[in-house]
Amino acid sequence: MSVSVALMTVVIATTIVLGIILTSKKVMKKISSPVKVGKGILGMNIGSVITFGLIALLSMIPDGHALAATTAAATSTTVSNGVGLGLLGAGLSTGLASIGAGIGVGIAGAAGIGAISEKPEMLGRTLIYVGLAEGVAIYGLIISIMILGRI
Repeated sequence: MSVSVALMTVVIATTIVLGIILTSKKVMKKISSPVKVGKGILGMNIGSVITFGLIALLSMIPDGHALAATTAAATSTTVSNGVGLGLLGAGLSTGLASIGAGIGVGIAGAAGIGAISEKPEMLGRTLIYVGLAEGVAIYGLIISIMILGRI
């Protein structure tokens, strides 16, 4: 338990340091031009990916009780190949659909902000496009539920 708390403290400190580095004046001067905004946003997203990756890795570190329970459960149950592939398909359908929806929302949202800044009456139309892009994640979730219903 104390190891997990110490590691999470390191992750939080890393997040704060990455935030300070990526939002420093030197970095912000580089992204002040509209042409370079994408690179700046990508740099900030890389910091987020590193942070969430560290959190994901730390969440996989088992405690002693969890490891014993997992070992006991693993020796007493078996999963067939069909069930395993079904679970893999359900996870992939939700995960890949969510990644695609995130990319779509990012592109539609950026274009929508640009359109709204020029013509504020375009707000409703841009929200529709963002909603359509987000619908892809919902379809992936529905497919995942259908796959899990067949297992």
